[in-house]
Amino acid sequence: MKTADILEAFTSLSALVIGDICLDRWCDYDPAEAEPSRETGIPRVGVVRTRTTPGAGGTVANNLAALGVGRVAVLGAAGEDGFGYELVRSLSERGISADLLVRSPEIQTFTYTKLINAATGEEDLPRLDFINTAPLDPAIERRVLDNIQCAVESFDVILVADQAETRQGGVVTPSVRDLLKELVPAYREKVFFVDSRARIDTFRLMVLKPNQQEAEEACRKLFGRIDYPALLERTRARLLMITHGPRGVLLVTHRGQTWVPAREVGKPVDICGAGDSFSAGAACALAVTGSPTSAAQFGNLVASVTIMKKGTGTASPEEVLAAAREAGLNQR
Repeated sequence: MKTADILEAFTSLSALVIGDICLDRWCDYDPAEAEPSRETGIPRVGVVRTRTTPGAGGTVANNLAALGVGRVAVLGAAGEDGFGYELVRSLSERGISADLLVRSPEIQTFTYTKLINAATGEEDLPRLDFINTAPLDPAIERRVLDNIQCAVESFDVILVADQAETRQGGVVTPSVRDLLKELVPAYREKVFFVDSRARIDTFRLMVLKPNQQEAEEACRKLFGRIDYPALLERTRARLLMITHGPRGVLLVTHRGQTWVPAREVGKPVDICGAGDSFSAGAACALAVTGSPTSAAQFGNLVASVTIMKKGTGTASPEEVLAAAREAGLNQR
């Protein structure tokens, strides 16, 4: 299937991102404004400009919207705070629905604040993260579960973004995983696609997309060795797509293992968000083509565009088509 045909089919797709929906705040600070506080003597960080983008699972949604997916929505939890307002506004500006986002004063909005030196353009100070370390409030979890139960039927692609790295505090709780496991057999025509930083081995029956480190850690925890077929069997996954950065993607199915090489590019500008952009492209391409190889190729193309941009960049259809031409894939 041609790359252009895949992109055209995206316009008829609907995609839902479930999980940790974050706000990224990019704060440019002026080093010349680092005068000390009169009260404490501690130098201040003088922020002169702030930009916001959806982060974590929001980055996946942002990539889906940029690729031209017809309908994109997020489902997670956020606080009734200023950052929550900024998150909803940032999503809305990109045409992403936040109607399924559970808002509550009981939590704070998961937020990354990144401090960028205005003189150099580099992120050179520690990031300020607003995280939730307590278990998800039962009332919030119940609303999340109800929203999933009601919403899944109306989407073609369901992407799970389990990105909270704290032991507790994430939206993708054991109950959420159990509900998704129950829903998969009832919706076999849909693509359920999972990216989890620390718990990929706890999901069942879905397409799992760990990176090499995450897959190896899961194998060592379960088996004491690196054994991808055993991981596939234990999770009863439809497919493992194990990303290996510039080397490409290893596909693991019950029929064996296949390498899908990445498109060669120059020195990456910023690999932050590369996995999220791959997930967005690969999950939707899998829904359109039904081919794991075609899906991995397409995901690689999308990531090859975004890593050449600062921050958590996205890829437009025009950029993906240009990348496909350069890689000799435009006729496939």
